[in-house]
Amino acid sequence: MALESLFLRLDRIAGGRQAGVAISEADRTHPKTVRAFVWILWLLVVELVIGVGAVIVALVLAVDGESVSFAVWMRTLVVLAMTATLFYFAWRARRGWRWAYQRLRLFAQIFPVITLVMAAIPGLYPLWMVSEQIVFSLIMIGIADFLTSDHMRSTFAAPHSRSSEGG
Repeated sequence: MALESLFLRLDRIAGGRQAGVAISEADRTHPKTVRAFVWILWLLVVELVIGVGAVIVALVLAVDGESVSFAVWMRTLVVLAMTATLFYFAWRARRGWRWAYQRLRLFAQIFPVITLVMAAIPGLYPLWMVSEQIVFSLIMIGIADFLTSDHMRSTFAAPHSRSSEGG
């Protein structure tokens, strides 16, 4: 498939040396793995809805003549771009690529911290956006919880770790 070769090239850029490392088909199709990715997908959909909602709120406020700060516009655009990236990582991880799982897990653990720190800066964002950031962070923590479960960590363990556990 032509698109898959394009995605594999993109994977090489995003995944680096680990781009070609995949988990086994049995691990990829294990019911716990499938269930985790179903939940992750739905949580990312909620994140996307929240992100689009934030853009709509900012647009409505701007059209009504209220001042919408540059920080609010940047936050809304960054959240949408970040969510698109997370969808890509989740899709590639669901297909068994270890690098994508690692990136998704890393971002799911780091973004809530960054988001909550930013929300805590007095006056940076209006109250509605601070609330949006808190909800966003809680959902990301939920995604991180699925990704750091014992099952998922062992499923996506480094190949040398997995072979040494069995023997």
